[in-house]
Amino acid sequence: MRLRTDVVVGGRVQVRVTDVGTEPFTVTAVALDSPGFAPLPPTPLTAEFTPGRVIDLPTPYGEPNCAAAPDPVSARLALSRPGGAVEEVRVPLAGDDLAVVHREECAVAGVLDVAGIALTGLVVDGEEATGSVVLTRRGDDDRAVTVVGVRPSVLVDVALDEAPVVLEGGEAEVSTPMTFTVATCEPHVLAETKQPFLFPLQVEVGDADAVPVPLPVDEAQEALLWAMVDGVCAQRR
Repeated sequence: MRLRTDVVVGGRVQVRVTDVGTEPFTVTAVALDSPGFAPLPPTPLTAEFTPGRVIDLPTPYGEPNCAAAPDPVSARLALSRPGGAVEEVRVPLAGDDLAVVHREECAVAGVLDVAGIALTGLVVDGEEATGSVVLTRRGDDDRAVTVVGVRPSVLVDVALDEAPVVLEGGEAEVSTPMTFTVATCEPHVLAETKQPFLFPLQVEVGDADAVPVPLPVDEAQEALLWAMVDGVCAQRR
């Protein structure tokens, strides 16, 4: 399963395990096994099961292997049984959430194989921040890359000064300014927002459908945006 908190954290799903037997056991580690994702070491944890108990185990997944399908998917569970016996079991997983993750992440990877995306020159000036979104061609794929729009977060509005932004075939780089403004100073939004600076760009490569690609915002840029939010909301109080 993918829960809302997994989307926020990124790189993680929940493996829901149910004790359908008649004996208790303890799960001490969990890992995903899927041809569509790079394997990761087991994640240590302690989850004590009794008959009928259901527990969601947070489980990271590796980088997607877009040349392979995600199925079949299984979980490797390290178990400790009554009396001290320890074993590893492989359990087939139901549900299609990991397939959705694979499809989404491979779509983003396909865009980024053609053009890199960056946010540069971010500065705060009064009640707004400005910067530029930059598209830089990668490799030999000469298809046009088009940013047709960008979605705001719940906390911050964002707008491209010019849209669409088109990296034409044969061009190495293109950029356009973008502006960030505070959307709300509601206390519950400030306290509870989990993705304050997630700004999905809608990006088309050639004639393909648009793919939502997160605008990269690094820690220093997040600090600038928080400074803008704090300054604006202090004035509005």
